[in-house]
Amino acid sequence: MVEVTYYVAMSLDGFIARSDGSVDWLARVEKEGEDYGYTEFFASVDGLLMGGNTYRQVESYGQWPYGDKPCWVWTHRTITPAATSIRATDEPPLQVIQMAADLGLKHLWLVGGGLLAEAFHREKAITRYVLSVIPVILGQGIPLLRGSSIPADLVLESSETFTGGIVQLVFAPEPAP
Repeated sequence: MVEVTYYVAMSLDGFIARSDGSVDWLARVEKEGEDYGYTEFFASVDGLLMGGNTYRQVESYGQWPYGDKPCWVWTHRTITPAATSIRATDEPPLQVIQMAADLGLKHLWLVGGGLLAEAFHREKAITRYVLSVIPVILGQGIPLLRGSSIPADLVLESSETFTGGIVQLVFAPEPAP
């Protein structure tokens, strides 16, 4: 079984980015020598899933930060991949998860954005939600799950606090009875 982790930072009021996709508000919690568990998490994944807007945001930073890990980008636009490991797709989430399984991948990181996360959530394809809550209120922006979300009961697996007021919460879907 392929695990899919939605690993994301969000504001206290539930936004993962400003309305224009900017995540400049995350700079306030960047501290030298502290990565809030990112390095360990990134080492645990062997593939990435991201929406087209998230891809364009990451691409604007310059060098592709994810190395040669396979990455599926959901988009209807033509993209010029920043790395050979990037594939554009418009396939349903479960079909891409099967493609990843066929490649022998075991753990995928759902990078964002909110529309793609909603699509995976709707398909019950997210096996873990790792939410780093940043102590800021944005007031508006791109929500954690964007669209008509289906209800889901989750179980808190762990929580950790970091300096600067960040709280990282790890949830898994509640097992079916």
